[in-house]
Amino acid sequence: MKKQLYTFIFFKLMGWKIVGTINPSIKKCIMMVMPHTSAHDFYLGIFTRGITEIEMNYVGKKELFRFPFGWYFKYMGGEPLDRSGGMNKVDAVAAIFDKKEIFRLAVAPEGTRKNANKIKTGFYYIALKANVPIITVAFDFGKKEVRLGQPLLPTNNLEADLNILKKNFIGVKGKISENGYIFN
Repeated sequence: MKKQLYTFIFFKLMGWKIVGTINPSIKKCIMMVMPHTSAHDFYLGIFTRGITEIEMNYVGKKELFRFPFGWYFKYMGGEPLDRSGGMNKVDAVAAIFDKKEIFRLAVAPEGTRKNANKIKTGFYYIALKANVPIITVAFDFGKKEVRLGQPLLPTNNLEADLNILKKNFIGVKGKISENGYIFN
């Protein structure tokens, strides 16, 4: 029932489409979601998740998962990030991958919805450490498309891998396009 409702709203009322698929056999990955320029990106992700019926996750500081809203954040795919014991963020997130059978982590590498003149590379190093592929997810408000890319297993050559990944974001316009990172 939820899928039918999401499909009706997303495709018919909003006029969006989903281009590409995520192979359900890929149980663990980093989803590189860009551009992240607006709070509208959140519900696009919710609709995409509901329509594709692919579990998608995110991490947040562990304090978010306390009463009264903790149950909701978990229900929506959230996983509390515990950095106690001196772990850095990359190690802490990679440890979550080790514990989970299915974990498809959505990350916005711009790190902000404001003007982003660079992307943060933590997502890349998490993928390396967890030995999982990176799948690009482009929210293109210009074409009203959510584009799902092909998986790329990082090679430990950041520059070369980013050159491959960025091809999926060329020409993509965020809701507030001047705030999105521009790949050259």
